[in-house]
Order: sequence, then C-alpha cells, then structure tokens
Amino acid sequence: QMQLMDSGGGSVQAGGSLRLSCAISGSIPSNYYMGWVRLTPGNESEWVAGIDSDGYAAYRDSVKGRFTISKDNTKGSLYLQADSLKPEDTAVYYCAAADDGINFFGGWYTTQSQGTQVTVSS
Repeated sequence: QMQLMDSGGGSVQAGGSLRLSCAISGSIPSNYYMGWVRLTPGNESEWVAGIDSDGYAAYRDSVKGRFTISKDNTKGSLYLQADSLKPEDTAVYYCAAADDGINFFGGWYTTQSQGTQVTVSS
C-alpha cells in the first residue's frame, strides 16, 4: 500500500516562496495520478495541482504561473514549488494519490499525507 509523507510548509510573507515535498513509499500502482490538494481556513477542500504517470501537469486557475508540480521517480518524491504566494494560499496542503485524474479532481483519493500548514501573511 502506498504511503505519503509531506514536509516543507511554513509561514512566509506575501510574495515569498515555499517548496513542499512528498515522500512516496510502498506499492505504487501503474497509471496512478498524484497531486497536491489543500484545505482552506474555511474548510474547503480544493485540488491545487496534479500530475499523471507520464508527467503531464494540471493546475487550478488561481495558481497557474505561480506553482509548479514535479516528481522524481528515482527518489520516489513529489514536489510543489509555490512562488509569489498570496494570503489566499493559506491552507493545509496534502499530497494525494488517486487511481486516475477523474478521481483526483473529484476528490476521491486512495491515499493522502498528513498535511503541512502553509501560512501567508500580507
């Protein structure tokens, strides 16, 4: 069974950057879809960025041009480079895995990490 462990959250001022990391261990199914989701202070869960097994990435509109998702299969890691952070990016960020993109964007994850807090002050 796949296990995910995230790290890299913190507190930054608006305009700052953070790099979130997710260590992947265990059995990784083929054609899996992985990405980052966040739980806002208003308790809304929203996907942030996703990447498929071929490396094609997708971003929600509010983070396009500011966030970059990547993965390193040799290291078993998933990353989210978050630049030009805004106060509205404040949330608990999770890395998550799903059977495919439809399930990921629909919020049906097979596995997700424990979450890391990102706080952006104005």
